[in-house]
Amino acid sequence: MPLDVESLRSHFPALSSGIAHFDGPGGTQTPSVVGQAIADTLTSPLSIRGSSVASERNADAAVLGFRQAMADLLNADPLGIVYGRSATQLTYDFAKHLSAGWGPGDEVIVTRLDHDCNVRPWIQAAERQGAAVRWVGFDPQTSELDLDELRAALGPATRLIAVTAASNLLGTMPDISAIAELVHDAGALLYVDGVHYAAHASVDVQALGADFFVCSPYKFLGPHCGVLAAAPALLETLVPEKLLPSTNAVPERFELGTLPYEIMAGTTAAVDFTATLGEGASRREQLLAAHHDIGAHEASLLKILEAALAELPAVTVHSRAAVRTSTLLLTFADRSAADASRFLAERDILVPASNFYAIEASNVLGLGDTGGLRVGLAPYTNLDDVQRLIEGLTAFLGSA
Repeated sequence: MPLDVESLRSHFPALSSGIAHFDGPGGTQTPSVVGQAIADTLTSPLSIRGSSVASERNADAAVLGFRQAMADLLNADPLGIVYGRSATQLTYDFAKHLSAGWGPGDEVIVTRLDHDCNVRPWIQAAERQGAAVRWVGFDPQTSELDLDELRAALGPATRLIAVTAASNLLGTMPDISAIAELVHDAGALLYVDGVHYAAHASVDVQALGADFFVCSPYKFLGPHCGVLAAAPALLETLVPEKLLPSTNAVPERFELGTLPYEIMAGTTAAVDFTATLGEGASRREQLLAAHHDIGAHEASLLKILEAALAELPAVTVHSRAAVRTSTLLLTFADRSAADASRFLAERDILVPASNFYAIEASNVLGLGDTGGLRVGLAPYTNLDDVQRLIEGLTAFLGSA
């Protein structure tokens, strides 16, 4: 069924502001049910997890509900779902855990397509252990990851490759399952940044072949936090530093301190809200159907937007990969992206300009720290938003 966008938008109080939001890659707006779940959890009886009284049971239910919801979203084992403050924090933590056994002669591979949160933690971990870092680039003309370069970089010394499932700057979606096969044939581990990917695709970590997959619920209608998914058996092989009395059970051994039950409940509510947009016998089936319809909706708007951009003078669209999300990076021949962003913001059209922490990719494109104007579509984006953006860019390019 086609996505009922106007019905969907009615669940987002923030949209009543009149702002046309194209900043989804940095964080989406949130439906009211998510805020309500957070408030209800905080104001209901709540205490440290347990089973004796309602407050303990509420806390336990929030944690278990969160793990199951994210497992359904990612097709993962709930016992392999690790909560984190952000994808960056989780990646720093796991870079420390995974590099503990590295040393001189070992290698880690990173790419120039990635957000820096999936680059710098691995470089810094390798430097601490005396391991080497190898780079894989991408073609700035096509924005495609160079798989030949990846094959050449892999070898018996490779311990891990860190790669994005979707570039937060360009939208490029590399073939992760093909990469996983290459990585595993080399005897290495695959750490996948799925932050941008999870906002625009149905995720199946098992089909992707990712050993570790991180994402951020605030990029898909939820609250600010991060999630890592991995096989419980793999997590059992890692020994993090922790307090002596704290549990050694997986996944809790990686979650330091008391968990934010309200944020976990809000994440579950976001997954449940998305599931209501699709039909199916299970939450997983509903989510698959919902993402199919969301993808079709975003693709239809992207087609309209790209056709309009092709008619505008002096606009360069850097997002050119054959398979990509509904995210576009734009620059202008004689005007700055920052000026375009300010011009649009004055008209309540929010389109940020930056390198968005994908500094390596921005450098490859010759854009440096400045970056470009990033247009990101979301499930609640409608045709009126897109038309306002096109009109705003037309006015910007025609202004003095």
